[in-house]
Amino acid sequence: QVQLVESGGGLVQRGGSLRLSCAASGRTFSSYSMGWFLQAPGKERELVAAISGSGSVTYYADSMKGRFTISRENAKNTVYLHLNSLKPEDTAVYYCAASTGAWDIVTVPHGQWYHYWGQGTQVTVSS
Repeated sequence: QVQLVESGGGLVQRGGSLRLSCAASGRTFSSYSMGWFLQAPGKERELVAAISGSGSVTYYADSMKGRFTISRENAKNTVYLHLNSLKPEDTAVYYCAASTGAWDIVTVPHGQWYHYWGQGTQVTVSS
């Protein structure tokens, strides 16, 4: 069982930056692929980015490339999402998720591939 706790969300102005963190419990963090998802009001949850257990491979949703960066520190059991040049349309609840599955770019974008979820952290971008 893995418990995930997100932090770092908040209110930021257009063009600002945030760093979201997701701390995981357990001793086998490096065996989990990790993903960040967002859910905007009235919309379905969608993948922002994912990273393999070692951190050597990353995947970004096309619409998220260039402004968002995923990274991880296995020694700290933590995965990060760096949000830059934020826009009001980035306003959403951001969730981290963990998967025990083998890395596959076909399945990585899909929420069903992930086994554990955090409670989410709200990001609000004002105009």
